Amino acid sequence: MPYSSPSLTKLIEALRKLPGIGPKSAERIAFYILKSPPQESEALVSAIMEARWNVKACSICFFLADTDPCPICQDKARDQETICVVEDSRDVIAMERAGAYKGLYHVLGGALSPLDGIGPGDLRISELFERVRQGKIKEVILATNPTMTGDITAAHLAQQLKVMGVKVTRIAHGLPVGTELELADEVTLNLALQGRREM
Repeated sequence: MPYSSPSLTKLIEALRKLPGIGPKSAERIAFYILKSPPQESEALVSAIMEARWNVKACSICFFLADTDPCPICQDKARDQETICVVEDSRDVIAMERAGAYKGLYHVLGGALSPLDGIGPGDLRISELFERVRQGKIKEVILATNPTMTGDITAAHLAQQLKVMGVKVTRIAHGLPVGTELELADEVTLNLALQGRREM
């Protein structure tokens, strides 16, 4: 939709490029920014620029951080013999928020997807194998997403890692808390049963 202001149109179009932001949301955010005090929009611009300049992938685990190595890799109190493999830095944040895991991470940068042309060379798989070859790692936890591509990636990694003599585990998949059984699909129910543990 054309606006009377080319600057407003440009702002809305820029916001629409963000993931999860549709035309209406982009409009709403743009008008919010224009109505807010100048210091708020300046703080937003400053935060974006600061993140763009300062946040980089850790050279060890590839988690996004301001420091290299990242704070997790620098923390000697963490379990140095366990690596949790995830697809994205957002997965590390989710795991840390849960608070149950106290080991190291490895961010692959995606998942294997032959249909999309994403093979082992497109991910940080060789770097993971190199970390395991160094001999300190005793267990690798595969925490890729419970999707077709995540499962393909986990199977590929498990096959390669077992040859290296390291223990390989996969996070359990199942029912989210608060879900009723009748609303769950068959695959989720099967995974919940397979991932059951003794009480």
